[in-house]
Amino acid sequence: MSTLMEMPEVAECSVEGCGYNHDHGCHAGAITVAGHTGDAACATFIPLSTKGGLEKVIAHVGACQRGDCRFNHDLECGASSIRVGAGPDDPSHADCLTYTATR
Repeated sequence: MSTLMEMPEVAECSVEGCGYNHDHGCHAGAITVAGHTGDAACATFIPLSTKGGLEKVIAHVGACQRGDCRFNHDLECGASSIRVGAGPDDPSHADCLTYTATR
């Protein structure tokens, strides 16, 4: 990637309990994907009823700490876009649903 505009978009966020989620759109400037083995948590997730973030924005993936994801290239996400939704361990938490473990 050479510019910020080339970062993949967060195409959808279905986690209603996040303060950055406005009508299934992420209003954070950029998110970070983190987590542990088998999980790709949205580290930007904040469980607040108060809505925050930027008024008009299409969020992008700013960093990916999941080195075991097939889309991860030098800690940058190489997917065309990602989806964020409920995680397998806690449905009120947000995970990157596009995460695909390398084989």
